Amino acid sequence: MNEASVVRLLLVPVIAIAVAAVARRRGWSAPLLLVLAGLAFSPLVPGYQLDPELILMVFLPPLLYSAAIDSSYLRLKAVGRPVALLSVGLVLFTTLVVGWVTHLLLPSLPMAAAFALGAIVAPPDAVAAVAVARRLGLPRRVVTVLVGESLFNDATALTAYRVAVAATLGEGIGWLEATTGFLYAAAGGVVVGLALAWGLAWILRRLRDALVENTVMLLIPFGVYLAAEVVHASGVIAVVIVGLVVGHRLPGAGFGTRLLSDAVWRIVDFVLETVVFMLIGLQLWPIMRALEGENPWRLAGLALAVFAATVLARAVWVVPSVHLPRILIGRIRRREPRPPPWEHVVVVGWAGMRGVVSLAAAFAIPQGFPGRAVLLFLTFVVVIGTLLLQGMSFPWLIRRLRISNEEEVFADNLAEAAAQQAAASAALARLDELVAEGVADVHEEVVGQLRSRAERRALSAWERLGGGTGPRGEETPSTVYRRLRREMMAAERQVFVRLRDEGRIDDEVMNRVVHELDFEEATLERD
Repeated sequence: MNEASVVRLLLVPVIAIAVAAVARRRGWSAPLLLVLAGLAFSPLVPGYQLDPELILMVFLPPLLYSAAIDSSYLRLKAVGRPVALLSVGLVLFTTLVVGWVTHLLLPSLPMAAAFALGAIVAPPDAVAAVAVARRLGLPRRVVTVLVGESLFNDATALTAYRVAVAATLGEGIGWLEATTGFLYAAAGGVVVGLALAWGLAWILRRLRDALVENTVMLLIPFGVYLAAEVVHASGVIAVVIVGLVVGHRLPGAGFGTRLLSDAVWRIVDFVLETVVFMLIGLQLWPIMRALEGENPWRLAGLALAVFAATVLARAVWVVPSVHLPRILIGRIRRREPRPPPWEHVVVVGWAGMRGVVSLAAAFAIPQGFPGRAVLLFLTFVVVIGTLLLQGMSFPWLIRRLRISNEEEVFADNLAEAAAQQAAASAALARLDELVAEGVADVHEEVVGQLRSRAERRALSAWERLGGGTGPRGEETPSTVYRRLRREMMAAERQVFVRLRDEGRIDDEVMNRVVHELDFEEATLERD
């Protein structure tokens, strides 16, 4: 690899991180800005072409795993039906609709190849939608449905894509064999995921070292994905299953493991997501070069039709999938007497932004495949079009519909306050037992400090129900305590740095005492 190649290799993440940093500071949508930046820089790197193996083997597993460990298994279980209808039913429906429209407009393209395009553009990438949904305060159920869909829809789409590609290349796959292969991949992914999750959970429980545990967790998504793919099962489903199980058991790990895990995966997500969205925009130039000699008006009309079919297929599917199960199945109707608010249905129906997985699948189409260049172009238009049109209008739609999670926030704060009160009571009772048993020679001052801290944690939770302010907008005692303690710690850090600069303490000593202050600040209750 020459120096120019190394520079180009480093240039993409550097520019992507810089653009993302600007977007975060300004409060803009980072995915949209990164795609636009990629489009702008595409002519500068005309020779770059997306490597599908890089996306499917390097980017996809850790992003799926991170989303899974951050998700709630219990919440996903509660929305299992809508998630299944979106991640399986909608993906297959979109595959059929887009494939039929494409074959209708391009009769020279084999039907199986048209279905391959449908499978490629079928799975939405909910990264951008979920980020906006959380920032604007969408109800938790809607966010959970979008997250659950994004976790499992790639598996459905990639399996349907492989079947369609094999049928196009004349490998003799019939409907029965295709259905059997699909079910085997899905079931195999679940089995491999559960088996590996059990073994990995057993290993993680016995490591008892935060650094080693998190290092192992960094390797888990790649190992699980490869293990499932080796037996021709769905690596996507296997990674998601393992992530959900590990995330569900993470509260039982040591505090160091959890603190380090949160920091590590935040960085991994930030780097991978910024680079991925930048890569989407960078594909403009190689795709346009592959279309030399094609009629631009014909391509534009075809792209518009495929884009419209992709967007409308989701809208057409979402409404019946919400109401038909309640109409046809009495058990569901009794369990859910009222359907979801229509505003929530509209938001889910519009959250269909496509992402880099679609482009990776398109670039993985073998050379010599019928209409490969046109399929690449159509995929690119759908991805860019949904990111720009739906992505830019998504925040406006949420505000326009006046959807919020204020009631959920209040209920969460109330539940947290009650839980903190119960935990404080248990802690104080245990402290009384230890003092009464004479376990240690404890000074009254120490006991008083422990009592004060337990009571302050419970008091802070109750104060948050009032918005964190006193009766006339004054600061509550807990808020004052946190503010003053942070000011004190800032003064302490300045002293330690000054003493280090004067040569009175070594860097190692300064790092040790500053680390203790950092840890204390991290334990302060949130504002």
